[in-house]
Amino acid sequence: MNKIAIIPARGGSKRIPRKNIKDFLGKPIIAYSIEAALSSGLFDLVMVSTDDEEIADISKKYGAEVPFFRSKKNADDYAILNDVLKEVIRYCQDIGKHFEIGCCILPTAPLITTENLHKGYHLLIEGIFDSVRPVVSFPSPIQRALSLDNQGRVRMLNPEHYRSRSQDLEETYHDAGQFYWFKIPELLTSDNRGAFIVDATHFQDIDTLTDWKLAELKFQLLYSG
Repeated sequence: MNKIAIIPARGGSKRIPRKNIKDFLGKPIIAYSIEAALSSGLFDLVMVSTDDEEIADISKKYGAEVPFFRSKKNADDYAILNDVLKEVIRYCQDIGKHFEIGCCILPTAPLITTENLHKGYHLLIEGIFDSVRPVVSFPSPIQRALSLDNQGRVRMLNPEHYRSRSQDLEETYHDAGQFYWFKIPELLTSDNRGAFIVDATHFQDIDTLTDWKLAELKFQLLYSG
């Protein structure tokens, strides 16, 4: 089956300026996603979708293809990931390249591994799902979550679990935010989604400079020798 990796990396970033190409331990952070896709051996094409010339140049340097620039509609703050992916698929179809399976790899996922890419792919093709993603366990039971009002008053969101033991509560998970395998016809619109668990050491959401430092520390912990 023909497979495409799509790395969406627009130029605008409000919280961390130039986030997608910011230096991460010696090279642009997007390079880790590109290199993982290429070294996995899974893809017939690794493509970056961007509206930014500098991102395009860096992406090409690390081996990705950037055959066109993203439309203005899909480059603003309200762009939907699904529309970005569809734009790439339509472009490929227009030039005679047809893919059955796609993988959206986020550009700020330096802890991504080829092993996990393979796990996701095999779960997709061997299972019953239309899309597959890695997930991470919440560190604390979300059933015991708290909220605070503007006076600092605390309350439980689920007071029925006030006396519940943590070990008696169902384990819950959140998206690891690294990649999403999908069958092209469904293109992330199907509710038939599968997932597999990755260790928290291989996950770090990166929205702030503190998150960035934590990701660097985790990377060094994993790969320092």
